[in-house]
Amino acid sequence: YLLNFWRSLFLCAVIVAGQVVLSVFAGLGFAKYAFPGKNFWFFLLLVVMVLPLQVTLVPNYLVSDFLGLLNTRWAIILPGAFAPFSVFLLTKSMRRIPVSLIESAKLDGAGEWHIFWNICLPQCRSALYSIAILVFIDYWNMVEQPLILLPDASQQPLSVYLSQINAGEIGIAFAAAVVYMVPGLLMFLHGEAYLVEGITYAGSVKG
Repeated sequence: YLLNFWRSLFLCAVIVAGQVVLSVFAGLGFAKYAFPGKNFWFFLLLVVMVLPLQVTLVPNYLVSDFLGLLNTRWAIILPGAFAPFSVFLLTKSMRRIPVSLIESAKLDGAGEWHIFWNICLPQCRSALYSIAILVFIDYWNMVEQPLILLPDASQQPLSVYLSQINAGEIGIAFAAAVVYMVPGLLMFLHGEAYLVEGITYAGSVKG
């Protein structure tokens, strides 16, 4: 049980970190920079975002099989790190940052990295918390992905292992379920205010 617990924690931590890093840079690009096909790529991002998980599992399986990643952690981590919802949320959040604030920083001699690190990131703190909480809870409870992409039971996370606990030992099953709920519950309680604020602001911005 503990081995599967730490395996799940590792997978979720890596996926959360990957989504946060990638979505921050992608969101900044969509929100503050102009490049060819920007509207088309953002529209394609929205199309992919509304696709059900069951639809994307087939191409994920085929690509993982082609790259030789089946039954490895990368078969879960790579598709999880490149998620459109996080990019969408960060794009909406960064569009809230006033252009005048960035222009003032440039006039004061601030470079691109300084603007990104000291202006954009602090302004998007609520969205980053929202992404971390939602992504962690989503992948902490994943079942379909490991069942398809990780056929070997020794590689599967705790969410799959819980279904294999002997139903006759109700006490053990309940204790395992309670321990399983603790990480997601702690994350939600720690960042509840940021979660509500991040989703509210992101949903209220047009364009």
